[in-house]
Amino acid sequence: MYKIIKKETVAPQVVAIEVDAPYIARHHQAGNFVVLRINERGERIPLTIADSDAKKGTITLLFQKIGKTTEALGKLNAGKAIRDIAGPLGHATPIKKYGHCVLVGGGIGAATLFPILKALKTEKNKVTTILGAREQKLIVWEDRFKEYSDEVLVTTDDGSSGRKGLVTEALKEIIESSKVKIVIAVGPIRMMQAVSELTRPYGVKTIVSLNPVMVEGTGMCGACRVNIAGKTKFACVEGPEFDAHEVDFEELVNRLGFYREEEAEAMKAFKKKKCKGHCKK
Repeated sequence: MYKIIKKETVAPQVVAIEVDAPYIARHHQAGNFVVLRINERGERIPLTIADSDAKKGTITLLFQKIGKTTEALGKLNAGKAIRDIAGPLGHATPIKKYGHCVLVGGGIGAATLFPILKALKTEKNKVTTILGAREQKLIVWEDRFKEYSDEVLVTTDDGSSGRKGLVTEALKEIIESSKVKIVIAVGPIRMMQAVSELTRPYGVKTIVSLNPVMVEGTGMCGACRVNIAGKTKFACVEGPEFDAHEVDFEELVNRLGFYREEEAEAMKAFKKKKCKGHCKK
């Protein structure tokens, strides 16, 4: 059992929980994730380790309530426990002295980028962070990114915070005015695809963290397979980070849509059980 030490709502439908997990905290590296199960009959879901504290023995998980399991997880308060957490899983982000690095995060993608930012700064890199969302209230952990980044640029679709526009517009300006060595993008698939297409003609190394359907996290089930440079890779054990210019984003989009009906039914049943006949229509 893994006790929840602290819980915080950081944006609409976005929750951060600090969990007592000493072993995972000691071995966590930027880019790692965990697979958790709330209870014995619970669904297994992968979540990025958004931060860790080896001395305290805690990890921080940042997630968006978008399905049955994340909704249920969001109902657990400090003092409650999670049945299983397996990790750290996945390959760590390749961290070294690059020079000028640009991190591009869309919404909840900030969860993956934050430990990468801290790791890059330990190697004395210059890091520019671009955080994008539809509107200001959906920007995640802006203050934390400002603490470690050399520069933080915020873009919103409606112009409610930072500059109005897309993250790719800000990225293009940076690439054309500075010698960028690497771009790491995490967020919605179409955003990562757009970043990949933008950096390709400039020859800038670009890494994306993929989020295919994942079940057990050890490569046995094959659910998380992705097409990388025409070859099948398992995101849980060979990723989740890959060269963006080699990713078949169209196949990834199609695979993520396989279980939409089942997910909708599970969510409907969860809400019905939660209401117990007392919810207002």
